[in-house]
Amino acid sequence: MLQSMTGFGSASIDSELGKISIDIKSLNSKTLDLNYSLNPMFRNIESDIRSILTTGLKRGKIDFKINFKIFENSFSSSLNHDVIKSYIKDLKEITPGTLIDDAELLKIAVTLPNSIENNRSEFDQKLLESVKELVKKTIKKVTDFRVQEGKSMELDLVGNIDTIQKKLLDIEELVPERMSLIKKRLNKKLESLKIEVDQNRFEQELIYYLEKIDINEEIVRLKNHLNYFKTTLNESQIEKGKKLTFISQEMGREINTIGSKSNNLPMQQLVVEMKNELEKIKEQLLNVL
Repeated sequence: MLQSMTGFGSASIDSELGKISIDIKSLNSKTLDLNYSLNPMFRNIESDIRSILTTGLKRGKIDFKINFKIFENSFSSSLNHDVIKSYIKDLKEITPGTLIDDAELLKIAVTLPNSIENNRSEFDQKLLESVKELVKKTIKKVTDFRVQEGKSMELDLVGNIDTIQKKLLDIEELVPERMSLIKKRLNKKLESLKIEVDQNRFEQELIYYLEKIDINEEIVRLKNHLNYFKTTLNESQIEKGKKLTFISQEMGREINTIGSKSNNLPMQQLVVEMKNELEKIKEQLLNVL
């Protein structure tokens, strides 16, 4: 199954802390390129998020955004009476005889460390687990999107390969006629020189020349590359884009060699048409995972 690198997914939950929503957008890239837009509250779990994204999405330019709307009653808190009393006592000792009353000292004390207790540490753990699950859920939606895109791309790629195979069959049918025409053309040029030649030597040179421009090996290799491309499309592995790109490069080499050796107008026209299909394949493969 083929996967595109283009995808989008969003998901949200109402946790005990507040509404958490995640958006992930994926575009094609040679590597994994992660871009974050995180609420400051989530900076401490950035490494966890990155690990999940790396494992789930493999490759692509990934834009990740998480929003968190806190409920008013998310963080319950209580005064730490013992600590506040201790602060007030110490403040009175260092400000003897001043006009600061107990109310003012209380205002100062509650702003000092550990004066107010809250359940934030417990909420942080709940938040971490909620976000992890939500990231995974969003990645699943992105992957589903990628798979749907991949199905369309696979149909196009198979169509392009089929077209190249048909053009290659047309070239094969032209091979005997091509060799015959080359022999006739060489003989005609030789006759136009009106000189005597060693017929045996001429036959040897002709065989050497025909072997040099023979394209049977290139045709066989191109057939193998085309079949290998289709086989790779059906493999179970997820990441196929780079492998398919390498195969398409080998296909291009054989097509170019056939074109340079052909010395035959109908063949060269077929080569141009094969190159056109190959360019379509390469363009598609830029977006294959």
